[in-house]
Amino acid sequence: MPSDTEKLEGFTRSSFAYGGRTHPVHRRGDGPGVVIIHEIPGLHPAVAEFGRRVADAGFTAVLPELFGTLNRPISAGYVAREMLRACISREFAVLARNASSPITDWLRALCREVHAECGGPGVGAIGMCLTGNFALALMVDESVMAPVLSQPSLPFPVSRAHRAALHLSPDDLAVVKRRAAAGCPVLGLRFTHDALCPGERFATLRRELGDAFEAIEIDSGPGNPHGIPRTAHSVLTKDLVDREGHPTRAALERTLAFFAERLRPAG
Repeated sequence: MPSDTEKLEGFTRSSFAYGGRTHPVHRRGDGPGVVIIHEIPGLHPAVAEFGRRVADAGFTAVLPELFGTLNRPISAGYVAREMLRACISREFAVLARNASSPITDWLRALCREVHAECGGPGVGAIGMCLTGNFALALMVDESVMAPVLSQPSLPFPVSRAHRAALHLSPDDLAVVKRRAAAGCPVLGLRFTHDALCPGERFATLRRELGDAFEAIEIDSGPGNPHGIPRTAHSVLTKDLVDREGHPTRAALERTLAFFAERLRPAG
């Protein structure tokens, strides 16, 4: 049995192994599966709360635990430590412009497993921050029917080319474009002044995917009507303002609606 420090309240815990990698996985809810890939620094309380919202909306929320300390609140030191670990980890390739992180192979296998368990037309997949681009790499697998990129931050924007890159190999991009053209849309979320998720990246997605890419870009510039700070980054977690009429609340509602449109058969 998991110890108290290994539990996420309201979720069941198991593990998933593939390709020599094993990670804990936390589940909650019933219905079509949605794989929620947490952001830096780890599976913190706001990510777990997003998972609860997904489950309450009628889905099986599946949260793999890839790094960090389960349920530990965010702090500057914690973020810096886990960012450094990600930079040197073999599972992540934080500067790769034309290749995906190796961990995406494991995540694709998890998506297939979740689809087999939960049924339905496929699964949703959402990445956040460091893992935001992963939803594109997972879309290469036919099981992924509802990919969401929340503030996709890889590759780190250290140059002009990195700012526009998608962290995806040319072969994988070709598959993504084919699937998008065949009717599998992609949803992307970002704040307009987010230095980690620059506008050039969304411009590339628009160019490559055309009308299949739906972008939600929330004004975080000076004098914006909602007082969103220029430093805002995490649309659905840390920087979410759960208030009617707030653009982050609207982004949350659109994300849940996107999952419903793609994962629940008509009727």
